[in-house]
Amino acid sequence: MPRFAANLTMLFNEVPFMERFAAAARHGFSGVEYLFPYPFAAADLAAALKEHKLTQVLHNLPAGDWAGGERGIAVLPDRKAEFREGVAQAISYAKGLDCKLVNCLAGIAPASVDAGQARTTLVENIGYAAGELKKAGIRLVIEAINTRDIPGFFLTNTSQAAEIIAETGSDNIGLQYDIYHMQIMEGDLARTIEKYLPQIWHVQLADNPGRNEPGTGEINYPFLYQWLDQLGYAGWIGCEYKPKGETEAGLGWLKAAGAAR
Repeated sequence: MPRFAANLTMLFNEVPFMERFAAAARHGFSGVEYLFPYPFAAADLAAALKEHKLTQVLHNLPAGDWAGGERGIAVLPDRKAEFREGVAQAISYAKGLDCKLVNCLAGIAPASVDAGQARTTLVENIGYAAGELKKAGIRLVIEAINTRDIPGFFLTNTSQAAEIIAETGSDNIGLQYDIYHMQIMEGDLARTIEKYLPQIWHVQLADNPGRNEPGTGEINYPFLYQWLDQLGYAGWIGCEYKPKGETEAGLGWLKAAGAAR
């Protein structure tokens, strides 16, 4: 059975962020991820990880003005300097947290930037990030996201993301495969995972519709867990879903998955 990491941005919102590490460990998670570590001191986050014997699995590169609606800046030609500053900041945090994987959100290309220019900018930026991260012993992933939740997001499907990775020529960029997003955008989950497995370095889950716990929607997660095992997937699965109620009340799926080990 795959290893599950609690996404602390999404789960255990009943308590303040720094208390979510304890909650995750108490409910059986051995790994955590979250969108951004940057509002907190790396030393404080590292102390929480150590205290609760948790692995920091993943965090994102800085993604611009999140509160203002930005969802990444890697496709923005006029923000390259800011992007590179963000790479340095992400490396500093990842080192402090012993985090070996960082995700880059491509972003939403404005109408003033054509698709070709956005793609060229993205290839350049992630190629740069991958090189800098590799020097630090950290890997980079990029993620396709559905355009229902984030209209205009530049990366929308697995084949597009794989093509862009190939264009960089880097061996330090993989795919973050989000089952929820890709169920919406392309379906055929099992075969897509099988086809791109060598490039899939991280997986995330939520059910559809609603982006809630596994078992609340149409996705056959017990089958996919077995499928990932059968294929030999050795990475983590980040639990990036919105609990329908209190987080603890919705963790029956995790207990059932554990019982199936």
